[in-house]
Amino acid sequence: MATDRTDRPAARPADREESDDRLLGGRVRLIQPRAGYRAAIDPVLLAGAVPAQADQAVLDLGAGSGAVSLCLARRLPDLAITALERQAEAAALCRRNIAANGIDGAISVVEADLARLPSSLHGAFDHVVANPPYIDRREGTRPPDEGRAAAHADGDLGLWIDAAHDALRHKGWLTLIHRADRFDRIVARLSGRFGALTLIPLWPKQDAEAKRVIVRARKGVRSPGRLTGGLILHDDSGAYTAAAQAVLRDLAAIEPD
Repeated sequence: MATDRTDRPAARPADREESDDRLLGGRVRLIQPRAGYRAAIDPVLLAGAVPAQADQAVLDLGAGSGAVSLCLARRLPDLAITALERQAEAAALCRRNIAANGIDGAISVVEADLARLPSSLHGAFDHVVANPPYIDRREGTRPPDEGRAAAHADGDLGLWIDAAHDALRHKGWLTLIHRADRFDRIVARLSGRFGALTLIPLWPKQDAEAKRVIVRARKGVRSPGRLTGGLILHDDSGAYTAAAQAVLRDLAAIEPD
């Protein structure tokens, strides 16, 4: 017999304010706010594009609830990951997610502003990953929710790239995901300090204009840049392509062709 709604335990406030989601085919548990910024596939794709190797050090700039860091830790368990987050509430949630995934010790959370990067982090990392705000704080209207505002419209690309440059070792890699229509600004900010620039378009479907792009660049090198064929996310039916599913669910890496 069906159970009447009135027989069910009342949800705690936290249950109503947070969702308990899964990424990477269920391998990552992500508790995140129901309101405000919510991680979807972008962090999973970003983690899949980081060319990291075992025992290397990775800095996740603006880690939020920890989606990118958690996905990296599942893909490459031997990484030393530092999650940088300035908002105390988000940093606390990131710590909860680390514990919820049973990987205490795999990810260190540092509460700091990327505009004032702690000196201990300068030149300390082989890789920096970033999902910068998609809206420059100097443009548009700030979202009413402060968490969404901080995630989407609080800072410009220059701050993020400057912080990445400061944190990286010589020849270290920056990997970021952003709007495709901002790639020219990204390239301009990287010029003169990063080389080996690689653009990986994320196509919503075949013959559709890319909305997102993953950018890789290497500090202090002069290798020429390249544009790859990218990754097609959906087929004509709207389902994920086999290539996209491999990254989003099966721990595959995004390998530039």
